[in-house]
Amino acid sequence: MFSEISGELPDVLSDFTPGSAYADRDRWNAVPQAVRDVVVRDAEATFARAWPLITASDYREYTQSGNRSRFEALYFTRRRMLNDLVLGELVEAGGRFLPKIVDGIFLIAEESGWQLPAHNAYGRGGPRLPLPDTSQPVIDLFAAETAALLATIVALLGDALDGISPEVAARVKREIEARILTPYLGRHFWWMGSGEERMNNWTAWITQNVLLTAFSLKTDQPTRRAVVEKALGSLDAFLKDYAEDGACEEGVLYYRHAALCLNGALTVLDRVAPGLFDGIWRQPKIRNMAEYIAHMHVAGRHYFNFADSSAVVEPCSAREYLFGKSVGSEMLATFAAADRAAAESPHLSGEWNLWYRVQELLIGHTIPAAELQPASGRDVFYPGIGLFVARDGQFSLAVKAGNNGEGHNHNDVGSVTLYKNGRPFLIDVGVETYTAKTFSPRRYEIWTMQSAYHNLPTFEGVMQSAGEAFGARDVDVEFGDSEARISLDISGAYPPEADVRSYRRMVCLQRGRYVEIVDTYEGDKPAVLSLMTCVAPTVAPGRIDLADLGSIAVDGAGSIEIDEIEVDDSRLRAAWPEKLYRLRLPFAGKLLRLRIV
Repeated sequence: MFSEISGELPDVLSDFTPGSAYADRDRWNAVPQAVRDVVVRDAEATFARAWPLITASDYREYTQSGNRSRFEALYFTRRRMLNDLVLGELVEAGGRFLPKIVDGIFLIAEESGWQLPAHNAYGRGGPRLPLPDTSQPVIDLFAAETAALLATIVALLGDALDGISPEVAARVKREIEARILTPYLGRHFWWMGSGEERMNNWTAWITQNVLLTAFSLKTDQPTRRAVVEKALGSLDAFLKDYAEDGACEEGVLYYRHAALCLNGALTVLDRVAPGLFDGIWRQPKIRNMAEYIAHMHVAGRHYFNFADSSAVVEPCSAREYLFGKSVGSEMLATFAAADRAAAESPHLSGEWNLWYRVQELLIGHTIPAAELQPASGRDVFYPGIGLFVARDGQFSLAVKAGNNGEGHNHNDVGSVTLYKNGRPFLIDVGVETYTAKTFSPRRYEIWTMQSAYHNLPTFEGVMQSAGEAFGARDVDVEFGDSEARISLDISGAYPPEADVRSYRRMVCLQRGRYVEIVDTYEGDKPAVLSLMTCVAPTVAPGRIDLADLGSIAVDGAGSIEIDEIEVDDSRLRAAWPEKLYRLRLPFAGKLLRLRIV
């Protein structure tokens, strides 16, 4: 799709300006005053703070203890501070933030490595080195993000920075050439794509930021052409691992780093070679990728989640709206407009990608007001990942088929997620704060990754196994006016020691009435079904009550037990209360029926 365009590139590739320059006061003065006031207050608060110190010991902590969050807090704080100061200066144009902006630029320029310690390796899954080698830079997600941040600053504040010293922009360009452009063009990193190797969000995310960097700076035409040609190959490698239905196997959280970054890359490419990429935006697959996030929405900040995605996701921004417009999806544009309008902080105060925030400030206030439409009419099945979604205005139901070899996999084949009136009923817990263990061979020792915590059965302690070979079979889906139904055999997701010959799960939404789950199995070991909820349950014979939320009629179970799970991880607490609950329902025979009202 992309590589075919290489031969049609124009002789001269234009500059890309990621927003409006400092001197364009009409554009910056058009930002609503209330938003401008918030941006300046954030910049003033940042101006009064000291820059975080980052030592070699901080970098080494990851390889010593597996903790990645403490270093990352220092690293990202520096970049958010710089981001806030730049936006304050762009909005106010008084010059008072410029000296501290220069301090931030030089602090980041003097870091030994821009790659995170967790990514400090020269091969996919290779050993993480304790310290960065300045002679062999690693281009990871955040090295590319850092380059894009600095290039955006120079593109927008260039004249003002030159007024302090031309060395500011010159230093940025030297560092980016050494750390990003030279290794990008001279080496192969796994995320660039090669042969049949599977790509993930890294490919689109990094490629977008390399393109943004190369074209925001005053690079020469041979460099620009070489960057574009390599980027086009990477984007094709990224797209090959998406089915035509456009579903993101890594979950809705990674949509913004995958499909939405693809749109960012296309935006840069379209600006530097006008009209050449129009046909790609019109491809049905790209439109399907764009609309995925709207189909995953439940209510408020809640989305259907699986893999390493949280159930609670930040609001949409101008980026989603622009993607909808680019692919001609009024549904997505309207959804994004309404979702961002409901946000408390529409200028993306927690974001440190400067381009995203500039887009929000300059474009956000021009987005027409929209009212969030109920998602009750949007049933969908994504065969590429086996994801079934059905709704009726009261219940929002998702069932995950697929296999356990997908990106950011949790062993969750056949798991059910259910909301009632927008409130979580049966939940996918999500993932804890990332550590070294999260992406190691010990990943499935973490409880949130295990099928026993995913509304699935266990057979005398035997849970599902990881890998593409462990998946659903005989998946059948029906959508009708009165009901929506999925049936699948999940026995193939379990290893031989589970001794389960078949496990047929049927999940049915009887619209306007109830949800029914019927599990039948053939096997030699007793089965125990786990159900996860964030509401304290009470159990009576044949019945489970979830306070004022609803109840589950149970037929075919023995004595039900309840486990309380204390939640003290900050990432989980962003979505859930301090306690979660696991109900364990032993099969009395070979059939278990749940009716949820």
